[in-house]
Amino acid sequence: MAIGTACYLAMLWVRALEKDDVTPKDGNILVTGAAGGVGSVAIAILAKLGYTVAASTGRAETHDYLRALGASEMIDRNTLSEAGKPFQKPRWAGVIDTVGSTTLGNALAQTNYGGAVAACGLAGGADLPTTVLPFILRGVTLAGVDSVFAPMAARQEAWNRMATDLPKDKLADMVEEVPLARVLDPAPQILAGQVRGRVIVDVNA
Repeated sequence: MAIGTACYLAMLWVRALEKDDVTPKDGNILVTGAAGGVGSVAIAILAKLGYTVAASTGRAETHDYLRALGASEMIDRNTLSEAGKPFQKPRWAGVIDTVGSTTLGNALAQTNYGGAVAACGLAGGADLPTTVLPFILRGVTLAGVDSVFAPMAARQEAWNRMATDLPKDKLADMVEEVPLARVLDPAPQILAGQVRGRVIVDVNA
C-alpha cells in the first residue's frame, strides 16, 4: 500500500511528459504540491530517471525531505498561487501539477517552448485562469492525466515501469502508518495540508 494509487498516478504523469518528448536534457521539471503523496512519488521517480526537479511547497519543514527524494530546488508555492501575468519568463521544460487553479495557470505561463504540463489535481481549485498565449506562442501542451478510466495498456505500462523506475528505498520516508483504531487521528492534518507523503491504515492493528 505504500505504492498504491499515488505511485500509479505519478507514473502516468511521467508517461505523459515522455509522450510529449520532454527529456532530462530539456531542462527542469516543476512538481507542485510536492510534499503530498503523489508529488513525493513523482519527485522520486523523476530524479531516478535523471530529471532535475524543482519542488513547489509552502512548508519549509519539508525541504530536507524533498531534497532526500531528489528535488534540487525549492519553490515557494505563494509565488505560483498568486495571480501572475498570462505570459511569463520560461522556466520549466515540464510541469507535474496537483494543485490546479492559479498555480496551474502560472505554471503554464512559465513553461518553455514545446514543453508539457501534466495536470491531475485540484487542491487549489477546479478553475483555470489562463490564456491561449502559452499554447499558440510557445506550443505548450496541457495533458490531462486520469487514473480511473485509463485504458488497460496504459495501466499495465505504468505498473510494469514501477518495477524499474520507482526507488523503493525511498518509500519508507513517504509513509506514516496508523492503526485502524486511530484512523481519524490524521484527518485534521490531511484537511489542513499538513501531512507529508502518504498515510497508510493498518487494518489489522
